[in-house]
Amino acid sequence: MSGDPASNGKAPAAAVGGLPASAAAGAAASAETSAVGSASPAHIGPPARALPGGGETRRHTLIAIVLDKPGVLNRVSSLMRARNFNIDSLAVSHTDQPDISRMTITLHGDDVAVEQAAKQLYRLIDVLKVQDVTSEATVDHELALVKIRATDSNRAEILTIVELSKGRVVDLSGESVIVEVTGTETEVDAFVALVRTYGIKELVRTGAVVMARGSASIEEATKR
Repeated sequence: MSGDPASNGKAPAAAVGGLPASAAAGAAASAETSAVGSASPAHIGPPARALPGGGETRRHTLIAIVLDKPGVLNRVSSLMRARNFNIDSLAVSHTDQPDISRMTITLHGDDVAVEQAAKQLYRLIDVLKVQDVTSEATVDHELALVKIRATDSNRAEILTIVELSKGRVVDLSGESVIVEVTGTETEVDAFVALVRTYGIKELVRTGAVVMARGSASIEEATKR
């Protein structure tokens, strides 16, 4: 009996894509396994750092120790203006060392933007130390002089309010009273709002001056 000896009397297995059926089945199983593996979630990295200006805006207080030289104040305010900060108050004074001055800057911004501004401020020439004391325990005081419109009928009432607010009358005239009031920004705001009903002729405020509580000293920790 004649025939193909390789067939062994059986029909050849069907070919798929030029491959025997068994090989094609193995390739399909391998592809399925790869597809399942690729469907598994990739490694999740840490969350992206918040962008400056994208966080919650709040009041910050910065203290800068600087050399007492011409132009330092201009460079500090120019840097803040370039970073689009509107300074609420800026108080400058001498320290116990004759060639060193201290700046207290209050402004509104988000934490990341203020942190970057403080780092840039520290890099300025003649700036010795910068510290953000917003979250620290501090003594925070401000002084204001308020010239209040006064008449014979309400002068006694105004003086009573001044006394209850722990203020001090520094000038009296027929039509006005000048009051000196000190305290935190909130306390000064409250006093100003209270006497506004009588009429404020003039108002000047020093801005906040701040000192951290405890024995630590920013003036002793400068980079000189």
